[in-house]
Amino acid sequence: MDPSLSPTSIYYAIKKETWRRTVVLSFQTLGILYGRLSTAPLYVFGSINPSDIKSGQQIYELFSFVFWTLTFIPLLKYAFIILKADDNGEGGTFALYSLLCRHANVGLLPSDISTTELMHQEEGTPSKMKVESRARRAIGRYKSSHYLILFLALLGSCMIICDGIFTPALSVLSATSDLRRSLSKLAARFTSSEKARHSIDKYLKRYIPVPAACAILVCLFMLQRYGTNRVGVIFAPIVIIWLMFISGFGIYNIIHHPQILWAISPAYMFRFIKKIDISSWKLLSSIVLCIAGSEAMFADLGHFSKRSIKVTFVFLVYPALVLCYAGQAAFFSKHLGTSDDVAHLSESITHRHLQRIFTILSLFASLVGSQATITATFSIINQCQALACFPRVNVIHTSEKVHGQVYVPDANWLIMVLSLTILIGFRDISAIANATGLAVIYGMLVTTCLMSLIIALQWEKTAVFLSVSFLLLFGSIEAIYLSSCFLNFSKGAWCIVALSLIFMTVMVSWHYGTIKKHEFDIENKVTVDWLTELSPGLGVSRVAGIGFVHSNIVTGIPAFFSHFITNIPAFHQVLILVSFKSLHVPFVPKNERYLIGRIGHKEYKIYRCIVRYGYRDHVRNINDFEDQIISSIGEFIAREEQHHELLFLEEGRMIILGSRMTDGNVLVPVVVGGEQSGSGQHVADIENPTTTTTKRKKVRFMLPANSPKMNPSVRKELQQLVDARESGTAYFMGHSHLKVRKGSNFVKQFLVKVYAFLDKNCREPPVALDIPHAALLEVGMVYTI
Repeated sequence: MDPSLSPTSIYYAIKKETWRRTVVLSFQTLGILYGRLSTAPLYVFGSINPSDIKSGQQIYELFSFVFWTLTFIPLLKYAFIILKADDNGEGGTFALYSLLCRHANVGLLPSDISTTELMHQEEGTPSKMKVESRARRAIGRYKSSHYLILFLALLGSCMIICDGIFTPALSVLSATSDLRRSLSKLAARFTSSEKARHSIDKYLKRYIPVPAACAILVCLFMLQRYGTNRVGVIFAPIVIIWLMFISGFGIYNIIHHPQILWAISPAYMFRFIKKIDISSWKLLSSIVLCIAGSEAMFADLGHFSKRSIKVTFVFLVYPALVLCYAGQAAFFSKHLGTSDDVAHLSESITHRHLQRIFTILSLFASLVGSQATITATFSIINQCQALACFPRVNVIHTSEKVHGQVYVPDANWLIMVLSLTILIGFRDISAIANATGLAVIYGMLVTTCLMSLIIALQWEKTAVFLSVSFLLLFGSIEAIYLSSCFLNFSKGAWCIVALSLIFMTVMVSWHYGTIKKHEFDIENKVTVDWLTELSPGLGVSRVAGIGFVHSNIVTGIPAFFSHFITNIPAFHQVLILVSFKSLHVPFVPKNERYLIGRIGHKEYKIYRCIVRYGYRDHVRNINDFEDQIISSIGEFIAREEQHHELLFLEEGRMIILGSRMTDGNVLVPVVVGGEQSGSGQHVADIENPTTTTTKRKKVRFMLPANSPKMNPSVRKELQQLVDARESGTAYFMGHSHLKVRKGSNFVKQFLVKVYAFLDKNCREPPVALDIPHAALLEVGMVYTI
């Protein structure tokens, strides 16, 4: 990698896409992203009770809804409009919220001084939004609008997570139900007794669909650990065969019943609406499942690319699905009333041997359909966590080439348990379908609302008109389906409301606690003057060694450290305040990773270091981390003498270190004893990040031998840094305990208690470094809010 490239240029170099790369990603999208849309025919008409259909003409009307819903929502809304609103290659509900936070100033997390400038000062990328637009001023003026936008983002995220729980149960149960019907027909061929056939069918209903579905789900969730890349390659051929199979039989049924093509006319939809009643309106809650999985086209954007997503859908998935639904509706309308299972897709395949092939293929396809929502759930959890709206969990990035491909182990097992619970608890396709439909349409409606705000902020003259048009067109379609789903509230949809309330409570509590902690840190930070001028009155002494103070703020002294100094009046001879900040790039070159600055006068020997890292960088090796920090500070001291303007930098301004100096004026690292094999880097295992190699390298620093270019004052300060390192290092970390102020209302007390519980039981520490226990000092502090 060229060290001269900035993180931004590296990111866009990686994102630059060739047609060869598009073909590879398009192939993977079939296995990961479009599995859900492709398997929807298993349960769209299959979740409808044939007794609720009044005539074959009504099936034509329902197919008209399917055709135009597929055309407007996934094709027009997502493929051609929503994909344009990516956030540095990321998609999903929180990508839209992130854009609004940065460009419309609606974020509720208090901004730390110079944080944004420090992280992106070298990029110089202009904002895509019109800074002084009327829409921006209107949104930013009212605090209530900020809370409303956050609520919408959290609600949409909860619905994607709920969808990831219900869809695997629905897809796999639909496939195993087809297996049960196939086995029942096979048994009927060899059994002449009606009583025996009834007993076999009863036995199959009891022991095949649900137990088999549970076993398949466990296998599916165990596959997630291998990452999106590998799973996509495995599943993509299955989806291609599946789409060819169902579209082929769709064409076959269309040829035998060509009248279905007339139902493409929107006149059939208006005819349905004209004679609508409550029982007919409920049928739309099943029809909405035809677009289930469309949200993954945007939520999984970070796993693929816009062009690969669009090309695959327009030229393969969309036409295949239209042909399948048309053929299924044609068969359904002509054989209405012949059997209780006539609405299922397997019944439209009349050839006996091909039905068996379909049964096996549908089992594999159901796994793929579930994969899309699971992947989208991982993406949304990763985004929520980055924006302080989800508790800390371990996120594993599974690809070095494709930004955003992640695996979240804790979420994976939680979703598996919940999905199995839903499957065993309901044991009914219609009830699970009702709940899934509500989650799907709620998530889409939230995306429509947030996207309309993005449009209002992005375009200039016609922004308001386009925004309102977008909201009215797609919002009205989704509102129709939402009303239909609520009619089935007591038949399964209630579970979505219950689960979303739980997830909303977790996310709101975590965000609220993070806001209050950040406000406390900002309000209670102390200046360097307090530490260097007022502290002598407390009898503070400087002890030998280096003290690393980990802080979430980039200016001032954190409150927990001032609390420590007040109670134990001593700190180290050299003090380094370290902050970790992530960038939306896969890698940050080592010579651009550290931002170094000085706090106060030279004699204080207090430095600030901001460590920037990409989503694929490993910053868990404490030895290497410590060596790099000390080496970077040594380089900063040498550069400071050469560039006198650096002596007058204000607090909060950092220096980005470029290529290393080669004039012999910097510290010389020397490896002594205990060298480990290879490059000496400790690389964490992907499934067990805390496991490292047992041998560690020991690095000592030496001054260059009598360099004539080195100023005596620089040599003296570097020698003091080396001596401090030889005396040992200690690491200070704040450990907060939130306490509610007396007299606070019940809601505030509840949110704080939930946050405290989550913070105590988080699966990931605030700073993911392998710090030796003997060198770690956690400073407990009570945050009264």
